[in-house]
Parts: sequence; structure tokens; C-alpha cells
Amino acid sequence: MFDGSVFGNIEFIRSTRVRRLSVRISAEGIKVMLAPGVSDKEAVQFVETNKKLILQKQQKIIAKHGENRILLNENSTLHTRTFDIIIKRAERTNVFFRFKDAVLTIEIPTTTNCEADETQVVFWNGIKYFLRKEAKRILPVRLKTLAEQFGFTYSNVKIQSSRGRWGSCSTHKSINFSFYLMLLPQHLIDYVILHELCHTREMNHSEKFWLQMDKVTANTSKALRHELKNYKLPHIPD
Repeated sequence: MFDGSVFGNIEFIRSTRVRRLSVRISAEGIKVMLAPGVSDKEAVQFVETNKKLILQKQQKIIAKHGENRILLNENSTLHTRTFDIIIKRAERTNVFFRFKDAVLTIEIPTTTNCEADETQVVFWNGIKYFLRKEAKRILPVRLKTLAEQFGFTYSNVKIQSSRGRWGSCSTHKSINFSFYLMLLPQHLIDYVILHELCHTREMNHSEKFWLQMDKVTANTSKALRHELKNYKLPHIPD
């Protein structure tokens, strides 16, 4: 009998974006993507056949990110670039978000299990809305300020939801930023912004690029890069 509990959460999702079958692995579980013509039985067999490999990859992910797994609960306060997030228990039947005076208050029913994955998803679905809103308000202005300060030019800026990259720059000098940048302190946000501005002149990570980065960060680009790489973020569910 198939036992998907060994992976944590397991979801089977039909999608026209996959040719046949694919598996997305996270510390919390796996998502099995099925093309419309693939049966549930075939999907289960695929997971069973590749069970050992999937578990090995999942354990590597857990080992890498486990110590950074910071869950939100009523005892935690999360600071973003422009607002704080606090969670309070209240006599209510649903989760309620209130944004006022640079504080996002999340009120939850008294019986809510904050550690549950589904609860974390609800929290972050609300938080992401305000992160995006604030990122659109703050990041383009800061980009313009730093570009003018150091003599850079760019064509436009977009705010996206990428979790794999803080930012990117196209050959046409179009800059994209992830709204998750708002979870970083200001000096690391500036580092990412300057990183993408330097890419408007050097589209690679050559020696010229890093010399440019040192020039605009007062020779601290290596230290800032290391700090960003090791910065602990809260656990953000898929």
C-alpha cells in the first residue's frame, strides 16, 4: 500500500505545464505534477519507483534549511523594512489582518495551531499582499535615488514574487526585484539594488563587475554578499 506520509505533505496536481510527470520537493513535502493524460495510478508508481531518490533530495533540503526554519506564532515579532508583524489570539472564528501605524496585526482564533503548515500558509498569504504593496511603494524610489547618486541609468523596474532571486537585470536595463526584499534590513536591500544597477554596465560577474560593486559599496561588497547569503529568513511555505 502506498504511504505518502514519509514525505510529509504530498499533493497530486494536474497541470498542462508538464509533459508527463514532475516532482517539486520541499522540506514540508512534495508536489507531484501530472499532465492531463497521466493517471493517478501512474503517478503513485512514479513516486514509489523514485522514493529513495526523492527522500535523499528532501533530506538535503531539510539539512540545509532546517536550522533557519523560523515559524510565526503569537510569541514572535517579524520586522520588515516598513512594518512589524504581530500575531494575537482573539475570540473570533477566522483569521483577520489589520494594517495600521506600520504594524500588521494578525488576529487568530484562540484554538489555532500556529505550528500547522496550513496556518503558516494563511499567515503568509496575507503577509505577501502587504509585502508586495510596500515593495511597490519603497523599492522604485530607492532604486531611483541610488541610480542618481552613482550615475546609473535603467529603463524600468518591476516588482515580482520570486523567491529564487532577489533581483535581476535584462540586457535592456530592465530591473526586477522580489518583494521578499522587504524582509531584509536596509543595507542589504541597498546591496541588492546596487548589484542590479551594476549589471546595467556589466552583465556578468566578472572582475570588472566586482570592482564596480566595490566602488559603490566602499569596498564592502564581499562582506555584504556573505551577510546576505547567511541572513536568516523566516520559513515561507510554498
